[in-house]
Amino acid sequence: MIDLDAATFLLQWATGGLFFLWVTGRHRLVGIGYGWSIRLSYLAIAILSLVVGLRWHTLWVREAASMGLIASVIVAMAVSVARRKAGVSGQREVVERRSERVTAMTGIDRDVQRFDRSVGEFPPDLDLVAPAIGVIGLVAGAIEAGDPAWLSVARTLVGAAFLGAVTDAMLLGHWYLVQPGLSRRPIHELVRATGYLWLPELVVLLLPTGMWSVLNGTIDDNYNGLLGWFWVACVLTTIGLVVVTIAALREKQYSAVMAATGLMYLAILTAFGMDVVARVLLDT
Repeated sequence: MIDLDAATFLLQWATGGLFFLWVTGRHRLVGIGYGWSIRLSYLAIAILSLVVGLRWHTLWVREAASMGLIASVIVAMAVSVARRKAGVSGQREVVERRSERVTAMTGIDRDVQRFDRSVGEFPPDLDLVAPAIGVIGLVAGAIEAGDPAWLSVARTLVGAAFLGAVTDAMLLGHWYLVQPGLSRRPIHELVRATGYLWLPELVVLLLPTGMWSVLNGTIDDNYNGLLGWFWVACVLTTIGLVVVTIAALREKQYSAVMAATGLMYLAILTAFGMDVVARVLLDT
């Protein structure tokens, strides 16, 4: 049985999302502005986690980890802004290559985004510091939240990765509007990661005492089993949406990315239903 703690859940979401920012950023393909939007989004969530934890159910190891995560995100943001003129190597190569092609075809040297090669690029591994600190807080929060401790920790860490992957996949889909011509490799990676994490997320939520006890009636959901079957629907719909999104991304048209983004919008709702509904039903 697991206690649902809002501060731990919010830290879980921020930690997973920031980890998958590093997963995407390490390829040096996505523009530097994407990192800014992701950091600011999860910074707000981490601050909310800290506020909730300090106000209602303070666990100092978790709150200290939240503070460390917040500080790490701010440092990474500052370094990224300071080195913004360098851009990222993958984006820079695409912009310059396309500009040369247009110039060769038309004889017109069009005005394109310029990068300063004398400035060092943002080191993507700096984005690993925040989630690494966040994991410490998640382990502390998970141990506090349930028994057996190993299962509580497993559910919290797997859930962090699962929710982070699906959220970042949706957010990255929007970035294709900002950066036309971006390779589909980054969004493919996040969508597939969501699919790969779906199975361990399902397993840890079924392990006793888990959702199987809700489905067989051992644990009463107070709605004659309705919430248990709603959870099943979220489980099946999430993996179905992932499969359909992967199929959509195989299409060559640019609109396929927008369709995939819309599908991942729905996947966020069902993925959160899969994780949060289970936690609510198993809350002691």
